Amino acid sequence: MHRCPVQSNWPVIRLTQPTGPKLSSARKGVSILAWGQVVQVFARTGPLARRVGAPGQLATFSHRAWDGSGSQHDLLLRDQCILVDGQDIILGSASKRDAHRFDSEQPEGLLHRAFSVFLFDRDQRLLLQQRAAGKVTFPNVWTNTCCSHPLHGQEQNEVDSHADIQSGDAMGVKHAAVRKLRHELGIAPEQLPLDKFRWLTRLHYCAADPSHEGKPEQWGEHEVDHILFIQADVDVAANPEEVQQHKYVSAPELRRMMHPESGLQWSPWFRIIATKFLDPWWAELQKTLTTTRHVDTATVHKINT
Repeated sequence: MHRCPVQSNWPVIRLTQPTGPKLSSARKGVSILAWGQVVQVFARTGPLARRVGAPGQLATFSHRAWDGSGSQHDLLLRDQCILVDGQDIILGSASKRDAHRFDSEQPEGLLHRAFSVFLFDRDQRLLLQQRAAGKVTFPNVWTNTCCSHPLHGQEQNEVDSHADIQSGDAMGVKHAAVRKLRHELGIAPEQLPLDKFRWLTRLHYCAADPSHEGKPEQWGEHEVDHILFIQADVDVAANPEEVQQHKYVSAPELRRMMHPESGLQWSPWFRIIATKFLDPWWAELQKTLTTTRHVDTATVHKINT
């Protein structure tokens, strides 16, 4: 398995081959047993056991409320990402730390589920954020409204089955989106009705984080990213631990910001979406939000650029 390429100011993204992490007992710290048995994912700080139910599902395990308390390091150890294969079928779970570590044993981390929210105001401007300097992966870069991970073991279920996704509902990632929009941007859940979110599609990408190049610990993202659109008037009170600054932009303003001469850095996932998908979705925003015109439940777009 080859290492994901370290990203420059203008990221180059390469798809992992083969798709998805091949989890086996041969990999230190991770073992996958038969369905209905235990999936053990051992964090380097101590063992974490996770179970699976039927293929593609996680069994119920110590569900709890998530309050976002603690440092970035605390969240790395506590949050449980959903591990998937290249077709977004659930394999198990692992700590956020283990999922994002790029090292000799897992040069491309562990493939896991993510989401990216694109929130538009009444004037159809897109809300962007610049990630905080203290973020473990891709600090200081500009990106879409909110990007994070649905988690295993939450009080409001964030684990979508294959059937949930094929239906286009994907309530798990929508619950996760509401949780993180409140955590990162202080947006009240009451301003984000679940039925206003439009789930669109998924993309699979892998990107190493250049900000850790040459350091003892290497980090990156290897995700199946679920794309969500919503239009809502919201009150923003950004969390400085997560967000440096935010702004609403029109499509022409975004193009100017993304021009190389701007000197701005962008997250690899947003650059993929902005260059390959965003224009037609944004150009006919009302149809995107109110119809299934741009909904694609069948495809996981494998990005290799």
